[in-house]
Amino acid sequence: MTASKKPHQTPKHRRSSRHLKTQASSNSPFRSVLLMMALVATLVVLFVVYQSIYATTGHSEHILTVDKGETYHSLLSKKPWSDAFLSSAFVTKAYVALATDKSLQAGNYQVPAGASLAQMIRILNKGGMATEFSLRIIEGKTVKELYHTLKTTDGVVLKVLTPPADGYSWTDVARDNKAVAQALEIESPNGNLEGMFAPNTYQFSHGTTDLEILRRLYQDQIKILNKAWESRDETLPYQTPYDALIMASIIEKETGVKQERQMVSAVFVNRLRQGMRLQTDPTIIYGMFDRYDGKIYRSNIAEKTDYNTYQIDGLPPTPIALPSAASIKAAMHPADTDVIYFVATGSGGHTFSRTYQEHQKAVAEYRAFMRDRNQ
Repeated sequence: MTASKKPHQTPKHRRSSRHLKTQASSNSPFRSVLLMMALVATLVVLFVVYQSIYATTGHSEHILTVDKGETYHSLLSKKPWSDAFLSSAFVTKAYVALATDKSLQAGNYQVPAGASLAQMIRILNKGGMATEFSLRIIEGKTVKELYHTLKTTDGVVLKVLTPPADGYSWTDVARDNKAVAQALEIESPNGNLEGMFAPNTYQFSHGTTDLEILRRLYQDQIKILNKAWESRDETLPYQTPYDALIMASIIEKETGVKQERQMVSAVFVNRLRQGMRLQTDPTIIYGMFDRYDGKIYRSNIAEKTDYNTYQIDGLPPTPIALPSAASIKAAMHPADTDVIYFVATGSGGHTFSRTYQEHQKAVAEYRAFMRDRNQ
């Protein structure tokens, strides 16, 4: 009898192995896609982080003002910073939290062109980087020249003055005077603020407004004027401190020699007391305003303007320049002398005379000196 054969059976473990291989083979493309997606996502995150923290911006070099009480986040959320740094607010905030260890210090900071967030944080973290500029207001200059200086000084923010422009005229000055007088609540004859601001060298932070600067200069000048007025010689022919300010401006324009100020003051005070006209050339020049071309002609001397002291009695209606504290003091304390004339020596000073004859002699000496020098 023939033995029956059992049907061939594949071992279970072999069938299972083939199944696993087939499954792994079918999952391989899916895993590759996942890995690729993870890699791309990582690169995107790294790119966003880099762009948010280290990429340069399109900002030019400038001064960044940080107000008191401001935080890093409130600062960076301002326009135009938000456009550059907050494209990914989460990354920016996370970096700021990790990179800063102290509160933000108020002040003004010099920011280089294209500064990244990382650079910005380093600059702000240093603190004490507030930048200042020096503003020199020269005694004897006019309010027109003062305004022009403010308009053209880097670091000054214009708030009340008109923007700088070619051909700045006294008509433009009148418009600026009106705006400044209204902002500072100053009352002056004809709305002219000449002489009302103290010349000196000042230090201001970048971003200071023209109004803040003018307020400081005005307050300084009023303080100087009032203090000098309180200790003045009470026999002076001034009715108000403003009269003394006008006189001080004339003294300022007539001499740059410190030791002569009280003598020049004495000449003009003595003339006022005697009812004589002041007859001082700087008042002619000021009264010509934009017409002055650097020379005084006979027709200018004969022209009657509000400021021409060859043609009017007493003081002009306003100061003619920004007087220094020294000239204000000299106006309040003239030298004890009876001189009523003076003329330049040609070598930097003046000759003072009591009589017209002495004065004529001094004039002749001056002319001779100038002839010899020009030969």
